[in-house]
Amino acid sequence: MKSLNRLMTASRARGAIACCALLTLCVAAVLSGCGDDTADLPELKIDATPYLLKQAPAGALEVKAVHDSGEQSGEVVIVGKIGGSLNPWIEGRAAFNIVDRSVKSCSDILDDKCPTPWDYCCTRDDLPGATALVKVVGEDGRLLAADSRRLFGVKELQTVFVRGTASKDEKGNLVVLASSLYVKR
Repeated sequence: MKSLNRLMTASRARGAIACCALLTLCVAAVLSGCGDDTADLPELKIDATPYLLKQAPAGALEVKAVHDSGEQSGEVVIVGKIGGSLNPWIEGRAAFNIVDRSVKSCSDILDDKCPTPWDYCCTRDDLPGATALVKVVGEDGRLLAADSRRLFGVKELQTVFVRGTASKDEKGNLVVLASSLYVKR
């Protein structure tokens, strides 16, 4: 009889644990949603027109030239190709990395079959001093809360001309707070 009571008590305990585990999974599923966490988030409606230039601005400097200028900050027109990493985008924001056009992507190398040429894995050693982070900001100076790919219709390895304010941090990383850009189609 004692063994039967212990068996029934153990069975109830396992049932209670299973019920708690199932409840926990259900709550987690409801809180996290399904699929991509950012896919269901509403994107702010932003008109890209004021940020897009109709033609490439004159006097654009390559990314390396801005790095080499020795200035820590200032107004600039810079040109580069979107890339430099496997994911050059800041998800859900109008920000992306660009690379100096003199640096070869894997797709610029004859017979290279790299599936992600925008990460510059074939020429990674050439990237220091040849990349910049572009952040498109509104009149208030805040980063636009919209994905660059959707907002501006840009993609990896596309050439962009960016007008804005460049600055370098203490490690030499170049950031451009962009007021406008031209996308070479």
